[in-house]
Amino acid sequence: MVNYIWVPVGVSLLAVVFAVGLIFSVLRKDTGTPGMQKIANAIFAGATAFLRRQYRTIGLLSILAAIVVSLALALLGQGSQADKINLAWHTGLAFLVGALCSGVSGFIGMYVAVKANIRTASAATRSLGEALVVALRGGAVSGFLVVALSLLGVSILFMLFGGLTQPALAPSLIIGFGFGASFVALFAQLGGGIYTKAADVGADLVGKVEANIPEDDARNPAVIADLVGDNVGDCAGRGADLFESTAAENIGTMILGAALYQATGNIGWLLFPLVLGAFGIIASAAGILFIRPSSVVEPEQANGRDPSEIAMKQLNRGYYITCGLSVIGVFVGCYLLLSGGGATGSFGIPVWLWYSFAGCVGIALSIAFVFITQYYTAGTWRPVREIAEATLTGPATTILSGITIGFECVVMPVLAICAALGLSYFCGSQVHLTQEVHGGVINAGGIFGTAVATVGMLMSCGYILAMDTFGPITDNAGGISEMGGQSEAAREVTDALDSVGNTTKALTKGYGLGSAALAAFLLFSAYLDVLFSFKHDASVYTIILSNITIFVAALIGITLIFFFCSLAIRAVGTAATRMIEEVRRQFREMPNIMAEDPKDRVDPDYARCVDISTDGALRAMIVPGLVAVLTPIGVGVVLGPEAAAGMLMVSTMGGIVVALFLNNSGGAWDNAKKYIEAGFLRVNVKGEVVDQSDVEGIVLGKGSESHKAGVIGDTVGDPFKDTAGPSLHVLIKLLSTITLVLAPLYYFLHP
Repeated sequence: MVNYIWVPVGVSLLAVVFAVGLIFSVLRKDTGTPGMQKIANAIFAGATAFLRRQYRTIGLLSILAAIVVSLALALLGQGSQADKINLAWHTGLAFLVGALCSGVSGFIGMYVAVKANIRTASAATRSLGEALVVALRGGAVSGFLVVALSLLGVSILFMLFGGLTQPALAPSLIIGFGFGASFVALFAQLGGGIYTKAADVGADLVGKVEANIPEDDARNPAVIADLVGDNVGDCAGRGADLFESTAAENIGTMILGAALYQATGNIGWLLFPLVLGAFGIIASAAGILFIRPSSVVEPEQANGRDPSEIAMKQLNRGYYITCGLSVIGVFVGCYLLLSGGGATGSFGIPVWLWYSFAGCVGIALSIAFVFITQYYTAGTWRPVREIAEATLTGPATTILSGITIGFECVVMPVLAICAALGLSYFCGSQVHLTQEVHGGVINAGGIFGTAVATVGMLMSCGYILAMDTFGPITDNAGGISEMGGQSEAAREVTDALDSVGNTTKALTKGYGLGSAALAAFLLFSAYLDVLFSFKHDASVYTIILSNITIFVAALIGITLIFFFCSLAIRAVGTAATRMIEEVRRQFREMPNIMAEDPKDRVDPDYARCVDISTDGALRAMIVPGLVAVLTPIGVGVVLGPEAAAGMLMVSTMGGIVVALFLNNSGGAWDNAKKYIEAGFLRVNVKGEVVDQSDVEGIVLGKGSESHKAGVIGDTVGDPFKDTAGPSLHVLIKLLSTITLVLAPLYYFLHP
């Protein structure tokens, strides 16, 4: 059974090789015309310069954090002085390895994405199928590196830290890996989100609303900063987010599995998340390779079908193949690892089969989140159309309609999460251990069932991340085609792929939040297990809100969510104000930017706008990041470990709900604007909305008052969906990893 540890190690290394193969496959494609190369080079220079400065800052903060955490555990940890020092150096080293792997995967993924954008734009001049495959495989580099380095890091640390000789002890020594990943993810997501939305808001409000020029117009001084922001926010930021999710899920499941290992003697409980992660990589690779240019129907052969519909159908097929293979992987993994002795299943059903059902629940939740998110953010459904129709009466009703949709959209995802947790717990609770765990106070089998569901949901992470990075690649490709003067046919292909990319980015946010919710519950359960290992008192599993210290901590936890969002959105507003002033200044002082004769035009100062976004993001990410890190530490140190559990529980619930509101309302505002830009908003002579297929309807498209109202709504939603919302995904997991790492300190101060 111990030899199964080589499965995740081997598959992870093969995944890195696969990613390298994808890199060469993408880079072999041609790079288009000199005009396209000029734009692409400017995007590449801006993105890499920002990431170098950002990761230099994050690196210094990470080293400082590792030193502080190690010293705290060495001086104030549990056990003898030798035990304290042992835990301290293991945690510090794991923290730095997690931070390094997260940073490397994000940087390389972003590097390839900004190289893939021009190749996608060039491929669009030849066929939809080729452009689709280039963009998806460029995005898959990030997906596979993130998943592979996360899995490889946890697996190797498990072996190096004595996992094969002392399996029950090793998981507690590698918690630092998850903390390091969370730490980097928070600052990467915050910095990238602030950068991209400061540029986007400035480009939209001044360019579209005031100057009446199209999106991605070369005359807009903020257009390069906007295109750079797509990469540093959606590629590097989301990659760090899901790197953290997979790392935290693996470590949390192993901590829970350690207790079951002690009860059954089966090390399979510990190796289970690692082996299933390997199966998930294989399933994701199959989904990526399924999509080939020859399988894509070209627009001229599609009998009038929308090219974006054709492309989205291909991506969905790849995703369903990934999910189908993941189901097979769940059953195989459970059979191989969880069918040992020490446990029996209800109704004569084997243990491994009950846990297979739990894993399938997690996979079903990932599919449910895709459909729910699509319903609230795609233009084919009621919510987006409702916001689009609200633009007829101005910006105020547009904003009110978006807020209404945001509050509404919380219901179905929360019910789906509740159903998944309940069903997976039920499946796990049908497993009965011959030896009680923690005195039988909790149903360890049921809790592990929720962990299996989390593992199942994250098996498709590689493919999901590929779809997410596909978004900024196609967005950039559209900008390069527009600014590079490509043909109308090529622009139609890039516009179709850009539309699909907007949908996939929204779906990924939903998936990211769903996985974060399950991972947070898993880590909360792991934290209680750690407290029990210190106190050996079953009362730690009971968090009583009527206890004044726990109530105060819980109130602080929910307040943290709102204060953190305030800081993140304010940072975007501050940087966006500087961007707007700069764009206006350039239009005012360099009037030839807007000269009607192209021969008389001068290029805007793109570099100045890039510098404004870079400086604003790097300065503004520090305060909200430190607030997020220091608050749980302060609560645990001052109020104790049980109070930290109360804060963790309530802030997780609040974070999930607020992130759902921010993500989906922002996505709905964005697609309502695009719905109008596509010419789908039509009215009759009385000003009443008619069906988009009504040929007699008056089209209220780009430049109309409704379009301007839609742009304003979109700028309100931009920091919601791309800064505060995704950063909350990271925050709710960061709170859990911090409390896990510092649990010995909290117990030392409050025994």
